[in-house]
Amino acid sequence: MQKVRKKVPDKTKLSKDPSDLIELDRVDRRILQHLQRDGRASNADIAKAVHVSPATCHRRTQRLFEQGYIRAVRAEIAPERVQRGALVIVGVVLDRSTPESFAEFETAVRKLRMVLDCHLVAGDFDFFLKVRVRDMADFNRLHGELLIALPGVRQTRTFFVMKEVVDNAPLDF
Repeated sequence: MQKVRKKVPDKTKLSKDPSDLIELDRVDRRILQHLQRDGRASNADIAKAVHVSPATCHRRTQRLFEQGYIRAVRAEIAPERVQRGALVIVGVVLDRSTPESFAEFETAVRKLRMVLDCHLVAGDFDFFLKVRVRDMADFNRLHGELLIALPGVRQTRTFFVMKEVVDNAPLDF
């Protein structure tokens, strides 16, 4: 009896079809967890940690990138060291709740470099923004010049973070 191998998607484009994705096994999960803890780890170090050969580890890691399980590997910068020590959460209410107004707002907010995250939410607000600035005066300028001028913004509510208890924690899987 011949084994049927699942076709690996074209490396040049990520597949949106869930049937093209491999099911993660224990080794894949351990590779992901290790990379989440230390994105600078060498392939040899990861292979040793997850108990596979370096060639197997490299092949699996590449597949995890190609299939979109790993979006990127990047440095986590200390905000206070680059004059972005103030963290602000901004709740945004739009004047209309239509797909067009949401799309217009989303397009505009993507252009703001100081916005780290933007989430469409259910409830009293339409969006929550996570913003890094130097200080309250810097945020005041940003708010007055850019945030309230975004398309469709009717109201904002600002929350200055006093202490970051958990920020960007690794995914638990």
